[in-house]
Amino acid sequence: MSDSLSPDALAARLAEIYLVVGPLYRKASRVVEREQPVMGMSVGVRAVLEQLQRDGEVTVPTIAASQELSRQFVQRMVHEAREAGLVELVGNPRHRRSSLVRLTPEGHSAIAAVTDREHRMMARVAGHLTDADIDTALRVLRSMLAGLE
Repeated sequence: MSDSLSPDALAARLAEIYLVVGPLYRKASRVVEREQPVMGMSVGVRAVLEQLQRDGEVTVPTIAASQELSRQFVQRMVHEAREAGLVELVGNPRHRRSSLVRLTPEGHSAIAAVTDREHRMMARVAGHLTDADIDTALRVLRSMLAGLE
């Protein structure tokens, strides 16, 4: 195993990652929004649908906290998704004033279509990447995220 970087060298190398992650995120966001106009799915709505797909029905505050977004923003995204028929609000047995947000069958289909299309696009990524490369990238990104907590 190689030696760890000094704090200054580590900071400089991690800054290089930010220079790539920012444009990558923005480009991916534009692709999603450009490819999904028929479904009316913005990046924000997509984030809500993906979380519901992963976690099942949850509250707006739960979505906001897990994605580090304001509750107001998430509420707007839920409202958009609800108007499009992608989510529904259901009673919450634990909290009468905070409804649970749940995917509708249309929401399940919509997020599946988006992720399927994205997976096909990602399958075209060149670079002969290995599983170990991806594990390393995820470990670094998760460490960066944890370091900002």
